[in-house]
Amino acid sequence: MGKVIDSLAVLKEVIERERQKGRKVVFGNGCFDLLHVGHVRYLKGAKALGDVLIVAVNDDASVTGLGKRKQVLTPANERAEIIAAIGCVDYVIIFSEPTVENLLRTLQPHIHAKGTDYTEENVPERAIVQSYGGKVAIVGDPKDHSTRDLIKTIKELS
Repeated sequence: MGKVIDSLAVLKEVIERERQKGRKVVFGNGCFDLLHVGHVRYLKGAKALGDVLIVAVNDDASVTGLGKRKQVLTPANERAEIIAAIGCVDYVIIFSEPTVENLLRTLQPHIHAKGTDYTEENVPERAIVQSYGGKVAIVGDPKDHSTRDLIKTIKELS
């Protein structure tokens, strides 16, 4: 079971120790508001790229700030706990910025894993990852699962 870490400084220390052991660090991120099979496949695909998987979970304000949803279904601390309980996840951190750029600059993972709704060329943080010698990878199944679609289906069933 993974561990939720509340401090970026503490997570950086943990990751430095992992790196000193020669372990490859992979970073993924998302809202994970209503967990579905697409999320699980993305996380498993990310973990397959290395030894240690860090997952950054958007806080509540950043989820609504992205404009995808008016409100969250599950509070950030609960979403982080759920993600940490997935066997392939090692560490989880909640973040409040609109992007993961600061986390990437600070943690400098070997690989930044994004879902299949991106290509390696259009990952927004690509230049940052490349600036410190990291790589971007696309993982997961085709983007045919979404929280938005699940919510729509639930509303139609009520």
